[in-house]
Amino acid sequence: MHIITVIHGDGIGAEVIPAAVEVLRALDLPLTFQQAEAGFGTFERTGDALPRETLALCESSDAVLFGATQSPMGKVAGYSSPILTLRRHFDLFCNLRPAHGNGLDVLIVRENTEGLYSRRERLEDDGRTAIAEAVVTARASERIALAACEWAMRRRHKLTIVHKANVLKETGGLFRERALAVARTFPALAVDEGLIDATAMHLAQAALNGDGARFDVLVTTNLFGDILSDLAAGLTGGLGLAPSANIGANGHGVFEPVHGSAPDIAGKGIADPRAAVLSAAMMLDALDYADAAERIRAAVRAVDHTGNTRATTEALVEHV
Repeated sequence: MHIITVIHGDGIGAEVIPAAVEVLRALDLPLTFQQAEAGFGTFERTGDALPRETLALCESSDAVLFGATQSPMGKVAGYSSPILTLRRHFDLFCNLRPAHGNGLDVLIVRENTEGLYSRRERLEDDGRTAIAEAVVTARASERIALAACEWAMRRRHKLTIVHKANVLKETGGLFRERALAVARTFPALAVDEGLIDATAMHLAQAALNGDGARFDVLVTTNLFGDILSDLAAGLTGGLGLAPSANIGANGHGVFEPVHGSAPDIAGKGIADPRAAVLSAAMMLDALDYADAAERIRAAVRAVDHTGNTRATTEALVEHV
């Protein structure tokens, strides 16, 4: 029996995560679900975006199925992103974002704990200058490169290291150097590298020209991976089909759709649940239910979203 902590979060998370749970229940697997709360709405009600009770439930579970959370554009005193907190608490250093469609079949492996998302920012010059520090370490670069190499060995044996070392000589340079060093220990891999801007262009060209074999696994730093994975989602069907997994070395995993809370459509019953359902499939892979995960992916391939969350969910349940 595996215990799954379910967090709806904000906005459409409360619509798409229950849909994913419904699909999981239809598979009749030895899973038990426990509900917890987190997000900006939770923060407004309780003063804590990730209550201790929620964190304790996550610690007691085998995996977390996490919905979208609203991120305020401005600084809010006392608020801290719950997904970033979970990543740090469980050291979920590896963010996996697959994108499949329109001739592409890629896996973006994103370093998940440092870079420009290290939250080391400050104001100077009476608030007229803002400074952000990008943190890149050899340890984090090596372990994300190792994870990417291992994934590439499971797939088509091709790895692309994405960076901006021509400008970011120290941070980008260290990431590039350590990633290349790790990749050299995998002689069966075909390894190349690309600058982030050029790689974005080449990824778009690959989709437009039907050159899907150009890329397989791409590994990069936190911010670049965030941007590149959204681009890949846009090229392969949109954020409504974009799942992700946050994986660590200690067995924990947090699985979440990439699309965000989408407050403009929340409560209208029109959100596409398939990204959440595909995230649940990635969770099943991590829990060694590979056959069930493939049943979910086959169902998603068979079911189009016609603009009604309930109808799409029912169709998915029928197909699995």
